[in-house]
Amino acid sequence: MNLHAMPTTEFSAIKSKQKVDWASGDYAKIGTTLQVVGEELAEAVDLSPATRVLDVAAGNGNATLAFARRWCDVTSTDFVESLLARSEARATAEGLRVKYQVADAEALPFNDEEFDAVVSTFGVMFTPNQPQAAAELIRTCRSGGKIGLSNWTPESFIGALFRTIGTLMAPPLGVQSPSLWGTREWIEETFGAASKSIAFKQKSFVFRYRSPEHFMEVFRAFYGPVHNAFLALDAEQQAKLEAVILSLIAERNTATDGSMRLPAEYAEIVMVKA
Repeated sequence: MNLHAMPTTEFSAIKSKQKVDWASGDYAKIGTTLQVVGEELAEAVDLSPATRVLDVAAGNGNATLAFARRWCDVTSTDFVESLLARSEARATAEGLRVKYQVADAEALPFNDEEFDAVVSTFGVMFTPNQPQAAAELIRTCRSGGKIGLSNWTPESFIGALFRTIGTLMAPPLGVQSPSLWGTREWIEETFGAASKSIAFKQKSFVFRYRSPEHFMEVFRAFYGPVHNAFLALDAEQQAKLEAVILSLIAERNTATDGSMRLPAEYAEIVMVKA
């Protein structure tokens, strides 16, 4: 399906549901465990202090805080206000200066080329209108500036987790997989014409939990998409989904002591805008 041909009202309906999904549970409890990814992205983008940075779909602020710790002038955005509030509390606790603004990643309220760098960790990849979101990243970044992304790959644990959920709950018609953002081909096709260079590196984040059952407990309670998937299913389907997720974990878990140590592949991407 041609995504550009989808009516705006359909995208709006999908985003409204996504907003409910990400606002439910408490994603901040999950997000803080991913902090190292924001730190590594900040090192990879390698910016000077006072650089103007826009964090898109920033969630609870992992990349936001990482760049602010390096004295960048960060504007942090998300369409879920409660997540920005959690990030702001973290910034305040550390004495970091960050500007926060509720914003839709597909219609960013900023001028063309307003920022020296535009970044996102596991955020913008979940937008339904992917070409439009990518165009907004490009538009708001100045010529010669950098676009830095951390995105789950299709082969990653999270990519597999969403496919597992999709076997019981079909994704919205016409919306492509978020994990496309973790493929070199799609990134080069989407950003290549607007970029001087694209550095694409496969990395691994390790999910560490007390046990697979502990992971299930935490993600079912706090990770919006999983939380709402279980709410939408009857008891029999819930049991089936839990069993399939635990089986997926068992296939990838490298711990031998009953705990969970599960490497998850992601793509770290740094582009220089033409």
